[in-house]
Amino acid sequence: MDLGLKGKRALVTGASKGIGAAVAEVLAGEGCHLHLAARGADALADLAARLRETHGVEVTVHVVDLRVPADLERLAEAAADADILVNNAGDIPGGSLDQVGAEAWRHGWDLKVYGYVDLTRLVYARMRERGHGVIVNDIGAAGERPTTGYIAGSAGNAALMAFTKALGGSSPRDNIRVVGVNPGPVATERMTTMAAANGDLADRLAGLGFGRAAEPREVADLIAFLASDRAAYLSGTIVTIDGGMSSAG
Repeated sequence: MDLGLKGKRALVTGASKGIGAAVAEVLAGEGCHLHLAARGADALADLAARLRETHGVEVTVHVVDLRVPADLERLAEAAADADILVNNAGDIPGGSLDQVGAEAWRHGWDLKVYGYVDLTRLVYARMRERGHGVIVNDIGAAGERPTTGYIAGSAGNAALMAFTKALGGSSPRDNIRVVGVNPGPVATERMTTMAAANGDLADRLAGLGFGRAAEPREVADLIAFLASDRAAYLSGTIVTIDGGMSSAG
């Protein structure tokens, strides 16, 4: 299926690995020119070089810390031509209320919750001036099925779900769509680390209906579809991709 993304320009955060890198790969394969943002300079550079060579697209690398307001401003200005924003960066720690201290909780939310909100605010204003745009928030299924073993992430994801629905309900007036994706377990380095530290999550992984976690590419394919005109009537919608976990008894 041709998603009609050729020649579009997309900004992807958290792009150096995991789902973010997979999103970059899929969008490049569809002919999108890319702005890739993350803290990992070497990983970003390697990915950008490979995407340029493999897909012949323009790739600009932005080494930024999305917790830093000045970096957010710089990124939004440098990627002012973006037709698509994929908010993906995040590292909210796992653990119960007693295990996640105030500093760790705020540090995680500064990147994922406030990072998404603040970057969206900056990019949305530019999209509105240009008269079009799509924002896809990669959130997480813990927002709809909260667990005590991932309490900071569950609460943060629930906040981003509300943010996505609220903004996406009015954004079509500006010819902008805002949608979200709620992945369940995904086979990334981060998920492996979290499963090892969280017995509840490890048990849930073992009982998945498909017998495995999702591959990053499977989530990336969904994000690319939602960013495309094939999903032109979707806004304020959050799609869950968790192998049926959210529907299980």
